[in-house]
Amino acid sequence: MTSAKKAPPASDLASVPESPISFSADHLANQFLIAMPGMVDPNFAGSVIYLFEHTERGAMGLVVNRPTEVDLGTLFDKIELKLEIAPLLTQPVYFGGPVQVERGFVLHESNPDISYSSSLVIPGGLTMTTSKDVLEAVASGNGPQQFLMTLGYAGWSAGQLEEEITLNGWINVPLAREQMADIIFKTPSSQRYQRAMSYLGFDLSHLSGEAGHA
Repeated sequence: MTSAKKAPPASDLASVPESPISFSADHLANQFLIAMPGMVDPNFAGSVIYLFEHTERGAMGLVVNRPTEVDLGTLFDKIELKLEIAPLLTQPVYFGGPVQVERGFVLHESNPDISYSSSLVIPGGLTMTTSKDVLEAVASGNGPQQFLMTLGYAGWSAGQLEEEITLNGWINVPLAREQMADIIFKTPSSQRYQRAMSYLGFDLSHLSGEAGHA
């Protein structure tokens, strides 16, 4: 995985390449990846990633527990949008991963009645939007009620994620959409790792020398 960079104070939303979603037995989209205790990369140690795509060509996801020093108020100023909703002004922008850290990604709950110009609706899960219109909707008070904004994403080439799981870098955790939304949108960021880990039903630290499968 590419080395992480520090998130910049501004972002332009842009599309990410779309690819057909595979529903094979090893399809891991709409699952959490939890970094195993032996994760040596400091950029991902202790991280929880929501995978929004996993195909034969690779995987993509967003780190959901790494807030940056940039808040939404600052970011909206940089992209010339006026945000006046007080509770949102201080909401942090997250480090989503080391790939394309100048790009913005909005993870939010799916709404079949509302669509944006560039969104990926994860079957049975959440929606990931990269077009600026979602932020325009947020600024006007008509956006998703629950969302998480990141700069950058985590990406793996074909077979890379599978290899990292085999080598005990990650453990995948499938949860119901409501459980994932509760962790991502309602649980304090400092508690998301432990909360996601609690669904495993055992102490993850005991797995440091074992294969990483839920």
